[in-house]
Amino acid sequence: MSSLKGRVRNFWDASPCGTGGVRRPEGSKEFFAEIERRRYELEPFIFGFAQFSRWKGKRVLEIGCGTGTDNLQFCRSGSNAYGIDLSRRSVALARKRLDWYGFDAGKVFVGDAEDLPFPSNSFDLVYSWGVLHHTPDTVKALAEIHRVLRPGGEICIMLYHRRSLVTLQFYIKFGLLSGRPFRGVDDIMAAHQESPGTKVYTRGQVKNLFAQFQNLHVRTIVTPYDLQTGRRRFLPAWMREYIPNSLGYFLVVQGSKLGGDGPKTALWSAPGVKRCMTINAPA
Repeated sequence: MSSLKGRVRNFWDASPCGTGGVRRPEGSKEFFAEIERRRYELEPFIFGFAQFSRWKGKRVLEIGCGTGTDNLQFCRSGSNAYGIDLSRRSVALARKRLDWYGFDAGKVFVGDAEDLPFPSNSFDLVYSWGVLHHTPDTVKALAEIHRVLRPGGEICIMLYHRRSLVTLQFYIKFGLLSGRPFRGVDDIMAAHQESPGTKVYTRGQVKNLFAQFQNLHVRTIVTPYDLQTGRRRFLPAWMREYIPNSLGYFLVVQGSKLGGDGPKTALWSAPGVKRCMTINAPA
């Protein structure tokens, strides 16, 4: 494991996603319920993109499952869901969560997005929400995702958007106000946003990253984080209506692997998400 990847793992082992500020006993049902409540209050649009019930009876792989919040929704909806995460502590919590609700905890385990331990052509959906910008070699991870998808299998992947209000906030704080106006956004986000090396992407970069997929649909979403004014303070939610989605921090990519039927249009979306860029399949 590379030095950077080890630091990424250590970061999420120390603070599994969504657990910050949760006051319930770790591993209890109340602990997991609080994580779930907070996640979907802040990001209710996840349901519109994931469409958990759509994957009933299908094989789903979640990359970066964290403590298992979304993975549990796939299981509840009847999908044959697997999950991997680089963080050992996150996986332990996800397994405990699935145990609580009577699902197979053995389908969630420690794994590396850049070296997936699955046969080729084995999943109907690969889902990853806010994860692949943390792995050092995102290009390699996407090649692995393409490999394990069956022909016609689909992706739903969220990455951080470079041209967003969040990155502007980071630039103001760690660039302008720190006396370093020429410091690049990529350097700032890699050093200060979550785990070491975090990346942000433009739409053009996404087109290149996902060139091996077809029928790509890319949306940007204005999130509460674009309106954040402190660690737990946000501007009123209604203000999101007045901010163009093109400035949103979440960049959601949907598409399919060449072969099979595949989606011909965007098959699922979140209410209120208006902006979409369609990228034709590569020749």
